[in-house]
Amino acid sequence: MSRLQNKVALVTGASSGIGRATAKQFAAEGAKVVVGARRDAELQSLVAEIRADGGDAVALAGDVRSEDYAKALVALAVARYGRLDVAFNNAGVIGEAGPSTGVSEAGFSEAVAINLTASFLGAKHQIAQMQKNGGGSIVFTSTFVGHTFAFPGVAAYAASKSGLIGLTQALAAEFGPEGIRVNAIQPGIVEGARIDRVFENKAHARGISVEAMRQEALSVVSMRTTVTPQQIADAIVFICSTRGRTISGQAISVCGDTQMLP
Repeated sequence: MSRLQNKVALVTGASSGIGRATAKQFAAEGAKVVVGARRDAELQSLVAEIRADGGDAVALAGDVRSEDYAKALVALAVARYGRLDVAFNNAGVIGEAGPSTGVSEAGFSEAVAINLTASFLGAKHQIAQMQKNGGGSIVFTSTFVGHTFAFPGVAAYAASKSGLIGLTQALAAEFGPEGIRVNAIQPGIVEGARIDRVFENKAHARGISVEAMRQEALSVVSMRTTVTPQQIADAIVFICSTRGRTISGQAISVCGDTQMLP
């Protein structure tokens, strides 16, 4: 039997990258899926792909900073499928980068609003519904940046994303007795257009080649490799399935062992 058969899953930040890969993998494992992001065209394309593969999905576009949107996603899951079992709060931004002395208050606040506060608002309403079902699983997308170490020039990103680990532990402790598990993943350096843009911008700012920037970033990964969105999705499915039923309150690295190396 598929690992998420008859489950209902919700994914934010589903229009591309990790979110899109995870939504498709949830559906492939038997879950009915509600997908959310800002870009409606990309969401509708994702829904069409899932349905073409024999799955069941529905989309709702919106801004994760809105609590009304968080409520609407849960309401859609219940109206369409009758329950909510799994939620992957993945929407996030790198935010305003550069020397911290030049980061604006607005830029810092935006990163916190999207990466941390929006994840809390999503979980707030997801958990309330899962309590009615007698349990569930929630996953946040965090990062090793600001948790094990950080790169220069990403203070807003590091602060907002590492805050998710504290949120994970607090929610896991609070709702574990009700059968609700909460975890965070730390994806590391994930292949795709987003990290390519980061490498290009940083390489330009430092006057080095993009490949040199890429190799410098990979030097902190003991396996010296990036990871793919699909590899992250595979890990999330495991965490959310019954095979991961004793995993909660954890910040789980899926990044090829990212660490400070000599």
